[in-house]
Amino acid sequence: MSHVPVMLEEVLHHLAPAPGETHLDGTFGGGGYAQAILASGCTLYALDRDPDAIARGAALLARHPGRLHLLQACFGDMVSVLAEGGMTQLDGVVLDLGVSSFQLDEAARGFSFRSDGPLDMRMGHDGPTAADLVNTLPEAELADILYQFGEERHSRRIARNIVAGRPFHTTLALAEVIRKSVPRDPSGMDGATRSFQALRIRVNDELGEIERGLAGALSLLAPGGRLVVVSFHSLEDRIVKRVLTEAAGREARASRHDPASWAVRPTVAPYRLLTRGAERPGEGETRSNPRARSARLRAIIRLEGHPA
Repeated sequence: MSHVPVMLEEVLHHLAPAPGETHLDGTFGGGGYAQAILASGCTLYALDRDPDAIARGAALLARHPGRLHLLQACFGDMVSVLAEGGMTQLDGVVLDLGVSSFQLDEAARGFSFRSDGPLDMRMGHDGPTAADLVNTLPEAELADILYQFGEERHSRRIARNIVAGRPFHTTLALAEVIRKSVPRDPSGMDGATRSFQALRIRVNDELGEIERGLAGALSLLAPGGRLVVVSFHSLEDRIVKRVLTEAAGREARASRHDPASWAVRPTVAPYRLLTRGAERPGEGETRSNPRARSARLRAIIRLEGHPA
């Protein structure tokens, strides 16, 4: 496999996989993390909700018989999925959040506003599509989705124009209406970016999936086990930051810009943060891989003496 995920060196540094250990890649995607983790000699469980990703993993599966367990499932369901195979503790978990480059590049999946395709956006092959949402939801609910999940300031105008122009069945048709509804962004960002992000997040319940996945991963870590999470936009990173910070026994008070506003709880927490704030990719990586520019990595470890 030629796919190389973002911040691979940093992920491996914090995950620190070793022979004899058991790890989980909750977002298999193109198999880049999985291939690197398996090279350490450990056993790996890998999940992906996308059946196409599971099919792509066949070659890697054949090269690591008995050490790679590739399963089609949402990472938010990792506890129950692993329990079915008798696995209740892990030495490490890695999660690469958001949409994969394979999904973005395949026009037929409907994630991209740069090429025409059916208005789908499902990471799996079940449940309502983006077309179902834009063609059936009331204007106010559609506006709320664009604002909440896309942080789109012009959500009400966009929703009004979508309702007036529906039905929509293709990505380019929807993107054109959205672009006409918003002023040109000085940064050069495409006007459809935030709205497409919002619809994708809502279609796949991505934020709920992150909440479930983080809780599951923390509960599965054995003493000394590590969780590494790579996120790509502020909505994802806020959840990761909050959950990991609280797990480490810290809570935010008052201004997030004031270090004095962070308080340590009096009880000894079972986890310790491995990263001070969010780590970002190096300049060389962002030059060679533009997708890495927005990546943020956070990691945490379950302390010895605190069994899962």
